[in-house]
Amino acid sequence: MSQLTSSLQWKSLQNLYNGKMKSAHMRDLFKNENRYCEFNVRLDNLGITFDYSKNIIDGQTMQMLFSLAQAGDVKNWTKKIFSGEKINWTEKRAVLHSALRNMSGNPVFVDGKDVMPEINEVLNKVKSFTDDLRKGKWLGKTGKKIQSVVNIGIGGSDLGPRMVCEALKYYADGPEVYFVSNIDGADIYEVLKKLDPETSLFIVASKTFTTLETITNANTARKWLVEKLGEDAVKNHFVALSTNKEKVAQFGIDTKNMFEFWDFVGGRYSVWSAIGLPIACAVGFDKFKEFLSGAYEMDQHFINTPFEKNIPVIMALLGIWYNNFFNAQSYAVLPYSQYLHRFTAFLQQSDMESNGKTIDRDSNKVDYETGQILWGEPGTNGQHSFYQLIHQGTKLIPADFIGIVNPPEKIGDHHNKLMSNYFAQTEALAFGLTKEQVIETLKKGKYSQQDMEMLTPHKVFDGNKPTNSILLDELTPKTLGALIALYEHKIFVQGIIWRVNSFDQWGVELGKVLANVILPELEEKTQNSHDCSTSSLIKQYLKLKKN
Repeated sequence: MSQLTSSLQWKSLQNLYNGKMKSAHMRDLFKNENRYCEFNVRLDNLGITFDYSKNIIDGQTMQMLFSLAQAGDVKNWTKKIFSGEKINWTEKRAVLHSALRNMSGNPVFVDGKDVMPEINEVLNKVKSFTDDLRKGKWLGKTGKKIQSVVNIGIGGSDLGPRMVCEALKYYADGPEVYFVSNIDGADIYEVLKKLDPETSLFIVASKTFTTLETITNANTARKWLVEKLGEDAVKNHFVALSTNKEKVAQFGIDTKNMFEFWDFVGGRYSVWSAIGLPIACAVGFDKFKEFLSGAYEMDQHFINTPFEKNIPVIMALLGIWYNNFFNAQSYAVLPYSQYLHRFTAFLQQSDMESNGKTIDRDSNKVDYETGQILWGEPGTNGQHSFYQLIHQGTKLIPADFIGIVNPPEKIGDHHNKLMSNYFAQTEALAFGLTKEQVIETLKKGKYSQQDMEMLTPHKVFDGNKPTNSILLDELTPKTLGALIALYEHKIFVQGIIWRVNSFDQWGVELGKVLANVILPELEEKTQNSHDCSTSSLIKQYLKLKKN
């Protein structure tokens, strides 16, 4: 047995699950009328209410989960990550995305060097550039104001800024921002046909400036621009988010228009860095700063709050409770806001790339489940799609429901209708419908006895489906920043307890390596040695390809 599964805390939780919680039902747990007050956290400074009362837990469960976090040394690891220790041990790197939103004025050290001056220098550069762009001081080659900004990146260089730009679209008052990520030519083709080259700016986001998808798309955009405006237009219509000055210069971008970031910032945690440049273009630097401040305040909550009232810690522990003891293989994140329609896709990378690991910090294979499969869709769209499976399927699927009290948009009676569904779904998932309730309802209809007997089992809802309710007073740059940071810390805590490195991603690399082997075969029609399936598929592709 591993160090984790052989621990007293783990065994105690397993015994608790087997003993009483496996058969516990929320209908009985809610006989405690103080349950909401006991399992609820309110952050007035951020306008966030977190209700976790609709979970298969009691006070004893939570105390034992807190003991698991204590035994996992979560507090000490939290100090390590915020102090710049190299907790990404496979790459020997610090993990300091929190420094990018450090509003305290205090230094943050890596290898004895305060990194805050460099971070603030890049932030000031982002401010200066986006102010000029939005005010019409940065002009295209022909002297026209930039109206369209296209971010070319992939993974963390796309998912984060794309999601935030969508979430804050109500506040957008700058140029129209587009995103290109997929190496599939359809992605950039559909964006380019909407653009006027004279009023378009491209942001190329790649730390090494060698990422295959990003550089392929950037070269296509460059060719399109040069054909229309000439070679010398590149310097007016391209900027770079990178650390590779040589490659950036070779592309034709003035390195003065290169925005740096650092090895201590992983891609999926980089939205707070210069990778957030398209956000500042869309909503302005002041609102981007508010976005950072919301994350900083969530950092402070996470660092300073005891486990019993610490939202990221509680969320992390509940996830472990279901993943490792109830054997729940996935969980859903369900935002009841169209502005957050890309939030779950963003979290998929944050969570599954971080904790989808099988090797622990002692380089041993784990004997327990780690990262869950994360999925979801916004609001009532999901209700008319996959909620059937959550309500009456055979799988236990815990879910986070995210709602907004006061949405930025005010239009008719839409919001009350949306939120009535938000509240109804968590109630229905928790308590369901008993056989007796179904029969009582059917008796009021015009059903024969035979039809009632046939229909009853189909209309019974077992309930006992766990949910967290996250309620934001408003959706603002600040609350969005806090929400993202909340999930970042939740992922971190789970990784620490599971004893995995949440900050590397070696599993992403193998497919890239093999793709580089196969590409020359497709272009030159040569053949390397593969398994019979891959070889045959390549031959079929080349046989059917028209050009």
